Amino acid sequence: MILTCGIDVGSSAVKAAIIKSHPGSGRAREGAELVATHVERIRRRDQRHVIRAVYDGVLEAAGLTESDIHYVATTGEGELVDFRTGHFYGMTAHARGALFLEPQTRAVLDVGALHARAISMDADSKVVGYRMTSQCASGSGQFLENIARYLGVTLEEVGALSLEGDRPEKVSGICAVLAETDVINMVSRGISLPNILRGIHESMANRLAKLVRKLELDDGIVLVTGGLANDIGLVHATRAALVEHGIDSRVETHPLSVAAGAIGSALWGGYRYERLSPDTKQAA
Repeated sequence: MILTCGIDVGSSAVKAAIIKSHPGSGRAREGAELVATHVERIRRRDQRHVIRAVYDGVLEAAGLTESDIHYVATTGEGELVDFRTGHFYGMTAHARGALFLEPQTRAVLDVGALHARAISMDADSKVVGYRMTSQCASGSGQFLENIARYLGVTLEEVGALSLEGDRPEKVSGICAVLAETDVINMVSRGISLPNILRGIHESMANRLAKLVRKLELDDGIVLVTGGLANDIGLVHATRAALVEHGIDSRVETHPLSVAAGAIGSALWGGYRYERLSPDTKQAA
């Protein structure tokens, strides 16, 4: 039995996952089992302290100790994990984690704190293409969190409130600063909270749909991952946006989508562990 831990260090949260697999399961890690996950928001804390807390938390959830883990694989800002064994590129990790969560996945929409990206992949989770929003795009988790804070709601409340909107107000889809100005004007005009949030989600979803359209997908599921994967308002708006853009692929999310990068890096870590000789395992 091989036990690997994947740690995804993002800009606003750290995610960890422990995977159990068996020798000889190959690149696909057939029969791999997710043992535990743990996620914590950084919230102005020292990132290294949060990383250690998340690692300790996932070990406790799994009923394991550090000595039980054969390989610690990182993704994201993995250089902050000083006890890592190896590191994997973010798109590769998200693609593998998405496929583990939903075998019909052929594209990933990774919507994180600072950017969003669309990743196309084959049935073996090999990345075959990607598109990413610009740095000034109003399509990120940090932008939505800033808006939620201004409106006096939590990020967890945003999705359900958005679904209540019946007359969404359009916001700028180009620049986060302009979009935030639009929101301030909406509040002063008495626009309801649900309609403001739904308008924001529709603007974000339109940008995400444009990214997916450039991937030229044939079929399969588009799985939303990253920090906004559990935002049901955004997922709903993105489904509608893909239809409007003539894209046949179905948008889905998963209760563990937020940990997709950690899951994927853990799976790749198990594969690399098997391939390394005893003399090179510690040097990966």
